[in-house]
Amino acid sequence: MNEETNFMDLLGSPACSLEHCLTVLNGEYSTNQKKEALSSIGRKRDKENKEILFKFTKHKNPEIVMQATRGLLVFKQDEDVIKLLNDLLQHSNDMIRDVAEIELNGRGHSKEKSNNEIPDYLKDVVVEGDVLEVLECVKDESIHFTFTSPPYYNARDYSIYANYNEYLDFLESVFTEVHRITKEGRFFILNTSPIIMPRVGRKYSSRRYALPFDIHARLANIGWEFIDDIIWSKPELSAKNRVSGFNVNRKPLTYKPNPCIEYLMVYRKKTHRLIDWNLKLYDLKTIEDSLVNDDFNRSNIWNIAPTASKKHSAVFPVELCRQVIKLYSLKNDLVFDPFAGSGTMGAAAIELDRKFFLTEISKVYFDVIVKRLTTYSMLENRFSSFRVESFREKVVEYDYNPPNNSKT
Repeated sequence: MNEETNFMDLLGSPACSLEHCLTVLNGEYSTNQKKEALSSIGRKRDKENKEILFKFTKHKNPEIVMQATRGLLVFKQDEDVIKLLNDLLQHSNDMIRDVAEIELNGRGHSKEKSNNEIPDYLKDVVVEGDVLEVLECVKDESIHFTFTSPPYYNARDYSIYANYNEYLDFLESVFTEVHRITKEGRFFILNTSPIIMPRVGRKYSSRRYALPFDIHARLANIGWEFIDDIIWSKPELSAKNRVSGFNVNRKPLTYKPNPCIEYLMVYRKKTHRLIDWNLKLYDLKTIEDSLVNDDFNRSNIWNIAPTASKKHSAVFPVELCRQVIKLYSLKNDLVFDPFAGSGTMGAAAIELDRKFFLTEISKVYFDVIVKRLTTYSMLENRFSSFRVESFREKVVEYDYNPPNNSKT
């Protein structure tokens, strides 16, 4: 027992004997203990042990595979290890694929000097027009952060779709373009909630679509890496009353709770670079000026009251925009809202010393945004507003050729 206790204490260290490491790897031990045994073997840096490590790169537990692979990296110049890494590029586990890609190709090309540059034609700009037409003009990796809520499914004349899948296809096309124009490793937050389609008569059922969950897989396929889910919790009195019928009869199967939450799904443009790389692109003063005060939310449940407006049916509360801008961007960054609505993101950006870029298809809402931001900024020249045609002309002035993958 003492001998076993002693060798277990040595797990993870090169001092642990190969015999004891194999005892753990071939016995009924935990995943963590097996990983420590592989770590011990790897730290011995002995080519005679490569065969053992190779064997465990075939293990079905991905944690074991990654630890065995790490042990082989000291021999990364060997042909058999290079072949292994190339084989792992096709592994079914995405984290293993990432490890292999980083080891083979590094963390990507260097863009330290350009990753924080903002095209002048996007700084403090509002454009009226279809977002896909507008984004055709925008250069790759131009913006730092996007926060938006898509137009409600078939709730407005400018957002009518033949079916729900067509609506998802539209959102996917927009967020594909947002991904393209987002700088490496920067964030995108999508605010959504399930969609309720009212019944057309008493003898028919209503329909509910789980939009936050249906759009997620599409976003992941685009290249957005899921980071966090934040629950925006609103007072119950602000919710549409769905429980009144049940409250009267209390019959099982008829319960429908009042919807008091929306989801803020946080994504990052996938990269092999760590967050620190993004931060190191800024000077110390910008970092210090962007530090978040102590009033941030400690949990992923944010209690923020909604905002009502006669001019727009679904207005972002300014406080919600303030929170996400402070937490997911730095001063002088360019923040984007492709479905700008009443322009709350622009107002919050002005307040927090960020640049903004907004697009809005509705002329009515576009005019609301222009009037609001003119008043909010108290300086008419604080921002520029364009129709999509004049925006294209503005871009041409900067001698910029649209991306090759633009939709026509």
